[in-house]
Amino acid sequence: MSSAKDIRTTFLEYFASHGHEIVSSSPLVPQNDPTLMFTNAGMVQFKNLFTGLETTGFNRAVTSQKCVRAGGKHNDLENVGYTARHHTFFEMLGNFSFGDYFKDMAIELAWNLITKEYGLPKDRLLVTVYHEDDEAANLWKKIAGIGDDRIIRIATSDNFWAMGDTGPCGPCSEIFFDHGDHIPGGPPGSPDEDGDRFIEIWNLVFMQFEQTPEERLSLPSPSIDTGMGLERIAAVLQGKHDNYDIDMMRALVEASADVSNTDPDGEKSVSHRVVADHLRATSFLIADGVLPSNEGRGYVLRRIMRRAMRHLHQLGCADPVMYRLVPSLVAEMGGHYPELGRAQPLITETLKLEETRFKETLGRGLRLLNEEIEGKEPGGVLDGATAFKLYDTYGFPLDLTQDFMRGYGWGVDTDAFDSAMAAQKAAARKAWSGSGDSATEAIWLDLGDRLG
Repeated sequence: MSSAKDIRTTFLEYFASHGHEIVSSSPLVPQNDPTLMFTNAGMVQFKNLFTGLETTGFNRAVTSQKCVRAGGKHNDLENVGYTARHHTFFEMLGNFSFGDYFKDMAIELAWNLITKEYGLPKDRLLVTVYHEDDEAANLWKKIAGIGDDRIIRIATSDNFWAMGDTGPCGPCSEIFFDHGDHIPGGPPGSPDEDGDRFIEIWNLVFMQFEQTPEERLSLPSPSIDTGMGLERIAAVLQGKHDNYDIDMMRALVEASADVSNTDPDGEKSVSHRVVADHLRATSFLIADGVLPSNEGRGYVLRRIMRRAMRHLHQLGCADPVMYRLVPSLVAEMGGHYPELGRAQPLITETLKLEETRFKETLGRGLRLLNEEIEGKEPGGVLDGATAFKLYDTYGFPLDLTQDFMRGYGWGVDTDAFDSAMAAQKAAARKAWSGSGDSATEAIWLDLGDRLG
């Protein structure tokens, strides 16, 4: 069995042997893109290279990029723990070409890595291409020997990537692994594509166009951007159907079970999965300089931390324990990410302090929730006023309340919650006398609305 560490190393060394510069992961706080809350893909640090705003000493690169998807457009928080492949933190393996090679070599490099280096059986692989991209379809036939029956043409935006409304864009080609007919689900593009049988493992983006406000132009030097989730490919190579069963994640699940003295599987498994994922996200964010607060990135961090801490409380942990899991994380990932080890004292102290503070109100808030559902059947909806009271008085982010109620088959009236939040902000506006500088006041009030 290949460990996740070995899979990462093989990826980096394979592309290095083909002329790619191994570039370290960029921080989770984007340094060159104010539109992003967190780095969520490998190409983020190379955005200015793709757009031509910057140049560098190499035209091929390979990375293992740490990513967070929580908050804003890319938000997987509510599904983490309940599904096989959702994470707030994950690693994106990627190779990049800045005006050097294009589709033919990108396809050849990808195919040789997964079939020769990783040893995946060719008959378990299929690919998608953008429906107009005959060139990519023909290259898959020529290079990989894939027949038409395993090349699926997709007409939606799933197979056409764009950096934004304007800028570089181009068709994608995704590689899927077939877990077998004993798993429910259909191939991409079919009515059953959301099943778990066919899993996307690698996305190859062919940046060949420039979108202007008026038209789409061909780029003089097309580029390549690819992304493969380490957790996904590790699950495939380790014969697992669930990302949380791979060696790296399983070690953290078992660490959560050890500190709570509970079974890592069975009815407690969701909580252990939440803790394992959120431990990674919170620790890496703290290592990159984000600290818990009530706004912006710091508030997203606090939401993730408190969701994990609520699950640890549910596991029976009366005292703060999340900080005790940090050594297990450093043991698993500190070798490749030395910033984890350097920041270990800060991560430990931050988690301990935050959990100690939250413990003071967590119990009271959970008692309020239990009173609301006591003696009632599943399928109810918690009123928005109570959800807002939990937020305002007990420090419960809305998604934490939703997560708790989900465990009992309940929903939350989010419209009423939003109304209560808007009413509080309106009252705050009315009560604030301000400085007399209406323009400045408008800016800060608008920021307050957007950051919460």
